[in-house]
Formats: sequence, C-alpha cells, structure tokens
Amino acid sequence: MLSGLMNFLRACFRPRSDRYVHSNSDSSGRQDGLLWYKDHGQHFNGDFSMAVVQANNLLEDQSQIESGNLSLHESGPYGTFVGVYDGHGGPETSRYINDHLFQHLKRFSTEQQTMSVDVIRKAYQATEEGFLSLVTKQWPMKPQIAAVGSCCLVGVVSGGILYIANLGDSRAVLGRAVKATGKCCPFSSHLSTMLISRSIGDVYLKKAEFNREPLYAKFRLREPFKKPILSSEPSISVHQLQPHDQFIIFASDGLWEHLSNQEAVDIVQNHPHSGSARRLMKAALQEAAKKREMRYSDLKKIDRGVRRHFHDDITVIVVFLDSNLVSRASSVKGSNISVRGGGISLPPNTLAPCTTPTEAGSA
Repeated sequence: MLSGLMNFLRACFRPRSDRYVHSNSDSSGRQDGLLWYKDHGQHFNGDFSMAVVQANNLLEDQSQIESGNLSLHESGPYGTFVGVYDGHGGPETSRYINDHLFQHLKRFSTEQQTMSVDVIRKAYQATEEGFLSLVTKQWPMKPQIAAVGSCCLVGVVSGGILYIANLGDSRAVLGRAVKATGKCCPFSSHLSTMLISRSIGDVYLKKAEFNREPLYAKFRLREPFKKPILSSEPSISVHQLQPHDQFIIFASDGLWEHLSNQEAVDIVQNHPHSGSARRLMKAALQEAAKKREMRYSDLKKIDRGVRRHFHDDITVIVVFLDSNLVSRASSVKGSNISVRGGGISLPPNTLAPCTTPTEAGSA
C-alpha cells in the first residue's frame, strides 16, 4: 500500500548553549542577509545541503539534521534524522520541537532497540505532551503561548527504509530516476492534499480550558467545544528505498507556494549536491519577486518583518541518497553529525553516544 512516496503537503533535553558552535565557516554554514545556508555536508546515507531565509520579525521556522546514532546506546540503530518545523503565531513551539523531538525519538528507539513507526509516533506524542506542560506552566504570565503552534515534518532514513511523518503543510518530495529517460521525477504516495488540521501546540484549539481569558480575545473561539479541533497525530509513511531513489527535498510550505514538485526536482537534478538547497531557495524568492513585479535584488534589500508581506519564512533541506550507504545495516556505526538550520552546530565530541507529478500530504 505504501510502495510509493511522497509528498507531504500543507503541512528531554536541550544541550547547554555554551556547547553550541557559532561560525561563519563552511562547517556550520554562511549568512547572506536574511539567508543562511550550508551548501554541503555529509550524513550517514550520503550528502546534504540546507538553506533558511527569514521573513518574520522572529524566525518561526526551525530545522535540524541529525546523523549517526539514532538511540542512546552505541548499538544503534544508526541513520539520518531530518526535521522541518514551521511555526505559526510565534517561534516558541517550533523551537521546543527542535530541542525535544529528536531526543524523544532516541529514547524510544533505545527502548525498542530499533527504528519503527511506533517509535516516531511516540516521539511526536511525547513532544506534544511536553509542550502542553510548558503552556500550562506559562499560561498565567504568558497566555498567548496557548495560541502558538507548529507544523512538524520529519524524515528518518535507517536500515534502507525511509520513514516520513508529518503534521501540517510542509512537504517532502522524493526524486526518483526514470531509467528510460534518465530524468528525475517526484514520487508520491496515496495521501491527498488537505488544509492544516494537525499540529504540535495550538493548545487553545485542543483543550477547552485554554480557550478563555486571559487568552487574547482575537484568538478565542466564540463557541465552546468538547472535542479537540486540531490533532497532533502524525501521518506516517514507510518506503523501502531503491537504488534509483536519488534525493529527498524537505521544505516548509513557503517554498512550495512558489515551486511545483517537478520544478524543485529539476533544479536539484540539474545542479546536484553542493548548493542544491540554496538554489531552490533562490528560485522560490525569484518567483516571489516576480509575482510582485519587482527584481530579486530589490527583494533581498527588504528587512525582516516587512519581508513577510512578500514571502514566508522558508526552510529547505536536500538529502542525497548514496545507494551503497543506504543499503548498510542499521547497526553499522557512523560519526555523529548535528546541524540546526540557522548555523548552530554541535561538534561530534559533544554528542551523546517522468509522469505528471502528483502531490500528497497530511494535514
């Protein structure tokens, strides 16, 4: 049933801050105005690139790539974890997910000694419960936090299997080579496009006790509700990777507002590996400028906050798949890599041991 993949549409513990490494070197990315990018890095299953552009006063997109040991024990499993978290109403929820979701996943994979749909689902649930606890504590002083939420797109590659989990309107697109033509095409699952009806956070739409004062009136629903309006249960697909599966594009909806699946796949195929995420970002921003009848160079001069009138925060992570590495057993050890979108990296020694494209997604 899940032989295909994949577009997902419309969509604990934080290490001490002094353990982070901030740098403008290639090791942790470069900054160009509101654009941060890392053109090349290596993960457990191949290469990757990342790019993030800020539009809001506070960056509401958060993202990460974690590679190596996906559990708390040296026995593994090993692989690559990718997360794109598109916040709304503020950055609190996406930041919380960035700090906790992967740690929960490592904890549950340790308990089960494997990677699985159940491990991912439990990690989402623990993250949701943790953020609810945070909202409950902060509610009297900061009631608006009950109206902050985030979409949550996760990809895990381990033991030759690709897991994709999604809440909301972010999207993952798998680029697959077609033998007859040599062209790369998006490869999709059965899921259909829907409006956002799932998220982490947005507690005031899940727990009626938060849909009242002191939450600001502009957020509150007039009619009381007995059942949650939004869900935090992710849609999860499982795909056995094949040698002709070339790469996966993970991106928040800010990219997909301006590029189709096929356009994005073509850009990556025509300029593979180094800088792919930045090329996708530039193409999306050029299209955003074109829609407003302005030059790309002028769009780049617009400061954050005002920039939000032209495009959203955008996050792009392109993960290339080396079939020789993907086919390795999930227990094979590899060096640990941890990169946060925006240029915060953890060095290894601080880490704990074509047809017409169709779209698919989860809401």
